[in-house]
Amino acid sequence: MTDLSLGSSGGTGELRRTRVFSVLALAAATYGGLFAAGLHVNAVVLSIVAMMTLCLLRLPVAVALVSAAVLGGLQAGLSMTETIAAFNGNLLIGSQVGMTYVMIGAFAVALARSGLLELLAAKISGHLGTGEAAASRGVRWSLLLILCAASVMSQNLIPVHIAFIPVLIPPLLGVMNRLRLDRRAIACVLACAISSSYLLLPTGFGAIFLNDILLTNLNEVGADLGLSVTADMAPRAMFLPVMGIVAGMFVAVFITYRKPRDYLAVESEAPAASKPPVTLKPAQLLATLAALAVALVCQIRFESLLVGAMAGFIILGFAGIFRWQEQDDVFTEGLRMMAQVAVIITLASGFAGVLSATGEVQPLVSASASFIGDNKALGAAIMLLVGLFVTIGFGDSFASVPILAPVYVPLAQALDFSPLATVALLGAAAALGDAGSPASTITLGATAGLNADGQHDHIRDSVIPTFIHANFGMVLFAWIAALTL
Repeated sequence: MTDLSLGSSGGTGELRRTRVFSVLALAAATYGGLFAAGLHVNAVVLSIVAMMTLCLLRLPVAVALVSAAVLGGLQAGLSMTETIAAFNGNLLIGSQVGMTYVMIGAFAVALARSGLLELLAAKISGHLGTGEAAASRGVRWSLLLILCAASVMSQNLIPVHIAFIPVLIPPLLGVMNRLRLDRRAIACVLACAISSSYLLLPTGFGAIFLNDILLTNLNEVGADLGLSVTADMAPRAMFLPVMGIVAGMFVAVFITYRKPRDYLAVESEAPAASKPPVTLKPAQLLATLAALAVALVCQIRFESLLVGAMAGFIILGFAGIFRWQEQDDVFTEGLRMMAQVAVIITLASGFAGVLSATGEVQPLVSASASFIGDNKALGAAIMLLVGLFVTIGFGDSFASVPILAPVYVPLAQALDFSPLATVALLGAAAALGDAGSPASTITLGATAGLNADGQHDHIRDSVIPTFIHANFGMVLFAWIAALTL
């Protein structure tokens, strides 16, 4: 998906290796100093800092996850055998999610065979000429709006999550290059739109996060505290935090990455005359729409993206969107497209298992609670920042809610936060860091599409930009929501 090697050969590579060794030596010296002073380093903090540092040093994300997990387990007093057991014990959960993404990838590739995405790319490219036309603001904003709309629909209307990105984006890279669009802005649009949609709209993935996870945990933990929340409260509580994400997206597009950026030409930039025109037969269109509708119904009816994607794939196969004997090839192409995402999701689940096995997640949250006292403003800020830190490690907002809820709900009640404010605090704290974690499906998906030609780095061009723009605004707006709702 992306090149995360330490550097090229020669002087540049040697310089980078020297910097890596220097950073690691400084980190080891710092840890040794704390140990010598008798100060305990929380294993969760150590693991997450180590994982982020290794990723920033451009080690592969998978290597960073495993290395940081081992380090955290040993720091918590677990033996190597116990650490590996905790890591392996949680891989099954991640592998189940990973297989779902593989099936979604196959469905996305099958959809691409219908010609819809190629037709869309051709229509957009057809509006571009050279010179002034190539820099047309209308085409630029239309493209950004299309990507934003596709991101929203991928979570709520057509729940394929990130699988649409590696299918839709690569044919449009040539168009983006001619518009001189900064791909970091595209990564922020994708990440912010995806996050906003499932955090605010209660359908598809939004229904799972808001109703099945967030509200369920709030009511279970709050039952003995007299707290009861209803489904209509979640969108109202999450509106302001989501507006923080939207604000970050606008900052990325209009301020941070508004300047043109040049990339090397890609194959899709060949003159239109050299390519056969893209056409879409009515039967193909009807079959594609039917597959999308059935996939949505099955996902809602059986609460399974795997079943929905499989049903859509089968319909497209029977409809002749691709030849019957090509089914294995289509599935394999989808597998290749999502393989790295599936592997990292699986390893991230093992990493989360080790964090839980250390037993130091709750002490981290509890220590934050004791520091807060009865200061509501300070309490809201610390709860959000701790949630950001935890979710970066887990790479999944859905998995963070059950971890944070047992401490956050009683703390919010003790600080006299309203039910709406409590929903906003827990929902935002769990969602912070999802966009911006090296192991997040959102950042992995963005890189999978934007790095199709090898010109988009996962950490520098996806993780760091999305972390800054999706999270900073959300922290501020969620803090305001907690104090005003």
